[in-house]
Amino acid sequence: MSRPDPSFKAVALACTLGFLAFLVLQIVERPASATHQQPNQQSVLTGQTAFTDAAHESPGIRRHLTVADLSAPAPQESVDNGPTIVPRPANVLPIAPKGFKVELYATGLDNPRLIRTAPNGDLFLAESETGKIKVFRGVGADGKAAQLSVFAEGLHQPFGIAFYPSGPHPAWVYIGNTDGIVRFSYKNGDLTAAGPSQHIADLPGGGRLRGGGHWTRDVVFSRDGTKLFASVGSHSNVDDSDTHPEEFHRANVLEFTPEGHFVKIYASGLRNCVGEAINPTTGELWCSTNERDGLGNNYPPDYITHVQEDGFYGWPWFLYGGPGGGIQDPRHPGKHPELQAKVITPDILVNPHFASLEMLFYSGSQFPDEYKGEGFAAEHGSWNRAKRGGYEVIRLPMKNGHATGEYEDFLTGFTLPDDTVWGRPVGVAQAKDGSLFVSDDGSHSIWHVSYVGKK
Repeated sequence: MSRPDPSFKAVALACTLGFLAFLVLQIVERPASATHQQPNQQSVLTGQTAFTDAAHESPGIRRHLTVADLSAPAPQESVDNGPTIVPRPANVLPIAPKGFKVELYATGLDNPRLIRTAPNGDLFLAESETGKIKVFRGVGADGKAAQLSVFAEGLHQPFGIAFYPSGPHPAWVYIGNTDGIVRFSYKNGDLTAAGPSQHIADLPGGGRLRGGGHWTRDVVFSRDGTKLFASVGSHSNVDDSDTHPEEFHRANVLEFTPEGHFVKIYASGLRNCVGEAINPTTGELWCSTNERDGLGNNYPPDYITHVQEDGFYGWPWFLYGGPGGGIQDPRHPGKHPELQAKVITPDILVNPHFASLEMLFYSGSQFPDEYKGEGFAAEHGSWNRAKRGGYEVIRLPMKNGHATGEYEDFLTGFTLPDDTVWGRPVGVAQAKDGSLFVSDDGSHSIWHVSYVGKK
């Protein structure tokens, strides 16, 4: 047998070394590249990594904030960083998870706010600044609304919309004006009100009509139809309601009869419960709440929670989650120590200053099965934060009707790389076919989100 050619041995050795080098690179580089992958739907960011800003929001990322993650109040960090609203670039749309399609349903609207679905599938929208309720019907071949009508006008900053009684044949549509609750006689398919409104209850404050403060008033009926809940935000950021009579019956959820008779304060200490919804699994009232400002970039989180009857959520004297129930707001030292242990910690903490608005529980069948019974909420976006956050719609995971404490980015992309903003989600409603509609008062539009992937 002849001996191998030395040149052959050199080539073989080089090939072997090259292959070994390739293997080493794979072993070394694989963990590094994995750490830069975008978290999938099973990833949950916790602790300090759960704090975010709009530039880092992306569909499928889950976050779980707890009271243990919160630092102390830091008023020195407080900033006025309101958004600069710009026209939506022609090639930009909201970003949804894989398998979902987003289409422009309506635009050119005037201050589109809360949106709710009538039993027959019509969409009722509050155009709050112009005092109108509009109705949108159907989806045309171009993806736009097939029909549009003004149901009522001349209202006082209308926001909340509720149909009564529940079921397929309501007789009334209730509207939460900033200064009271009115109702219109209604039957399925009405595109315009058949007659004038009936004023059934006064509400405190009156928003800009009566001296300021939070002006939105949502209305929703209990599952059994015996209670009408009206949410009323505070007049101020953190005024002591003991010494400010303008805070009377504010920062509360008020209970009325369907006829408009006041029953009681159902829950208190909710600075601004903007969006109300009934959990279909448990029958509980839920609320999407804007917390107070002026305490720092990452304090306190806004929240979404079930609303306990006769429950106290802290405003203005306490913040949730401290030893014994509540943390004293530093602007009210020593006030009401008897209430500290009664402060309820909310179910879902979202990022601070997100301005959480309308919410709902998903009951449709168009989306994948895991969405059924879970929640969605519109996050209007921050102004009291150095890095703006919110400007998205989030998903609220549930197990047997109860929150896991997490939330997930669902519909994002309403901000641009230069920190300007083109869209601000306000309302979210479920269509009769199980798709979602999202109102956006930044681009004056309604977006249609449908599932087109394989379940």
